[in-house]
Amino acid sequence: MTIQGKNLGVAFTGSFCTFDKIFPQLEHLMAENANVYPIFSERSKSTDTRFGNAESFLKRAKDITGNTPVTTLVEAEKFGPNNLLDALVIAPCTGNTLAKMAHAITDSTVLMAAKGLLRNNKPIIIAVSTNDALSGNLKNIGLLINSKNIFFVPFGQDNYKSKPNSMVADFSLILPTVEAAFDGKQLQPVIISM
Repeated sequence: MTIQGKNLGVAFTGSFCTFDKIFPQLEHLMAENANVYPIFSERSKSTDTRFGNAESFLKRAKDITGNTPVTTLVEAEKFGPNNLLDALVIAPCTGNTLAKMAHAITDSTVLMAAKGLLRNNKPIIIAVSTNDALSGNLKNIGLLINSKNIFFVPFGQDNYKSKPNSMVADFSLILPTVEAAFDGKQLQPVIISM
């Protein structure tokens, strides 16, 4: 299914080292004529790191999408009752966000947005980026991958020698994963070689 005219939330969580790979995907979604609404977690909206400063990330998201990023629980809460989004992409999705989502914890802007989409039976697309995917978070991936309306951007081990438990999504597959999710299908294969 095409994403033309669809309202897509793209939510950033704190895997700052991958942000430079997400912004081109925002551009790609915009080129497909989707309406993209950036959402930033509390950490990603306010933390300056060696990968860039928070203000520049917020500005870049707004410049690409034309929409002011959603950065508070109050703003994100409106997605549910107002049924504003057709799908939500969480990219990057940290292990922390993954674990909380698997256990229905809604204590951040991104998780509040996700709760609203699940309330409305809309797809959530997860693009993992976590150093503990094959350790502490493996059970959470298992829970979510078997949940209704949850889809994963295909992912694999990004550095098995130095970080054997780490996995990251192939962010270039966000668009085809979203398209498949609109058809109720998981893009395959889910686990890929990187």
